[in-house]
Amino acid sequence: MANQTTKLAVLGLGTMGQGMASSTLRAGIPTVVWDRNTEAASAFAERGAEVTPTAAAAVRTVDVAITMVTDAQAVTSIAVDLGMLDALPSGAVWAQMSTIGVDATEAIASLVKERRPDVSFLDAPVSGSKVPAEQGKLTIFASGPEAARPKVEPVFAAIGERTVWVGAVGTGSRMKLVNNTLLAFTAEGVANSMALAHRLGLDTLGVIEAFEGGPLVSRWEAGKFRRIEVDDYSPEFPLRLALKDVHLALEHAGAERFTVLASLAREWERIVEQGGGDEDVTVVTRVLER
Repeated sequence: MANQTTKLAVLGLGTMGQGMASSTLRAGIPTVVWDRNTEAASAFAERGAEVTPTAAAAVRTVDVAITMVTDAQAVTSIAVDLGMLDALPSGAVWAQMSTIGVDATEAIASLVKERRPDVSFLDAPVSGSKVPAEQGKLTIFASGPEAARPKVEPVFAAIGERTVWVGAVGTGSRMKLVNNTLLAFTAEGVANSMALAHRLGLDTLGVIEAFEGGPLVSRWEAGKFRRIEVDDYSPEFPLRLALKDVHLALEHAGAERFTVLASLAREWERIVEQGGGDEDVTVVTRVLER
């Protein structure tokens, strides 16, 4: 059971935010939720969450606030336009867990330092998708002031199976870009390998039985193979969000130097333009087979 003196707000109830809020409620952490989609928030009332009509109201009495939304613009809108930053109590911790890149993270950290020096800002993006979020098994790349750790420890313990403290604010976002670059190439490898297998006349199950449990296939890849076997491309990690993260990495890597990553981005851009952005990142398999 979590430390009952910790009160949490989760702002953003998309796939990941819903999983996080479910995990903290399951751990006994008093949790307040807010989302622009009022139906998504209202569904948490029967699970024991406090539902508020505004982002500012969600954080007024909490110890820790999590933002988990799609991009930097959404984070800034919640913090500034919707008044979340001004409404945070003195001494509260804001754990920014969305993947928004290094520059945006450092800009928001500067904003907090300027406008609310009495609030601790943590840069803490996560590795994991829908199922790990629902099971409380995310990996958290946490960065920020040491003094904030005691307040967030029960929260991070509820939503993640592993928290890695990596340094000063901004380091977490850097680590996340490296993580998601590896994920992008892994997903592309899964898609290309399975599409090639099919073009060679091999069936999916045969490939799975040949490689599963071997040194080249991780649990994540094995799970993706199993979903491809049943033609399931429902989004665990939507392609459009994976592409957003690749673009963030390329901002620092340079497309002229990281040419393979840039080529992957162009392929994914075409698939998103064709309407595949809301399907799982492994939808590349289906496109390659057409």
